[in-house]
Order: sequence, then structure tokens, then C-alpha cells
Amino acid sequence: MWDERYAGQDYLFGTEPAAFVARQARLLPAGARVLCLADGEGRNSVFLAGIGHAVTAMEPSGVALAKARALAQRRGVTVDFQQHSIETWDWSQRFDAVFGIFIQFAPPALRAAIHAGIAQAIPPGGYVFLHGYAPRQIGYGTGGPRAAENLYTLDLLRADFAGWSVLHAADYDADIHEGSGHAGRSALIDFVAQKPLEAA
Repeated sequence: MWDERYAGQDYLFGTEPAAFVARQARLLPAGARVLCLADGEGRNSVFLAGIGHAVTAMEPSGVALAKARALAQRRGVTVDFQQHSIETWDWSQRFDAVFGIFIQFAPPALRAAIHAGIAQAIPPGGYVFLHGYAPRQIGYGTGGPRAAENLYTLDLLRADFAGWSVLHAADYDADIHEGSGHAGRSALIDFVAQKPLEAA
């Protein structure tokens, strides 16, 4: 499925980072260890590596990873690309920050497991960055899944990261132009939270 989706010559979601990533990356400490989940063709991981972070990008599609490696080479950056399914990712690996950008292929049970894994992977003081679609996106039809239960609300994200310090949370509409995959008026959710320092 994923190999077919990324099989075109063009980059499905473009080669520039999501605007959310470009805006919020300023919160990262210098040289942060960063994990990008289901990173596709590399637009976000390559950007983060380009501003000085040590980036690991996991992605199940070998086709997408080949394009991501080519993008990293063109930009002159190094990313640790790993072909791996999110369902079996080893969450014991530690990262200062985890990015999940439009990873809404996950139904509720898998999403809960991913969020629990993110919480495990991030040490006290680390950050989670999530960006995706709100349920009303289905009415816009400009990208994302057709399953409303896969989409985000701020209440859902706050509940999954209860006790974390929410640094940025927004539910808004915007026109986005990210390749052919995300194009037009979109219902977006931004969520950035920091794990409390006293957490184990």
C-alpha cells in the first residue's frame, strides 16, 4: 500500500517541511536527538537535520525511503533512515523530541499505543510535536483519512499526554499546499507538549 502511494516521480507531500514543523522547531534544544515517525519521503526529517539536529526517521515504505535518502543527499544532510513499521517500533530508544506529522493512518487503539510509546521514548523535559487533521477535515476532502475516528481533537491529545506542559495547542483552518497529497483548505490541529521534569 505505502510503496504504491509513494511510487510517483514527484514527492507526494512536497520537499519542504510542514509549516508547523518549521514554526515549532525553535523549541528544540541545540543538537537535539529527534525521532520522526512514519516520515514518508523525508521532508520533515531532512529539514530538522538541516538545522542541526540528530535525526532518526522511521518509515515502512522502501520507496519513500529511497526518495528521502535522495532528498537528504541533495540537501547535504545526514539522517538515520530506518525502514520499520510503527506497530513494532522499539520505544525503549530515547529521543529528546518525537515528531508525528499527519500520521493519522492509525485507528484509535493503535493511536493510543503510539502515544504511549512516544511518552516512553521521551525523557523528562523532552517534547512531543503532533500535527494533523481535525474531524471536520472530512468535509473539506483536501487530504487525510476518511475515517473520522482517526482524526485529532485537542481534548484527545491533552488526555493522552495528561500531566505534560502544553506549550502550543491550536485547532484552525488554513490553506496548505504540500505537494498533491495535501492541497487546499484544511482543518488542522497543532499540539506541542513537554514531559514534566519530575516524571520517571
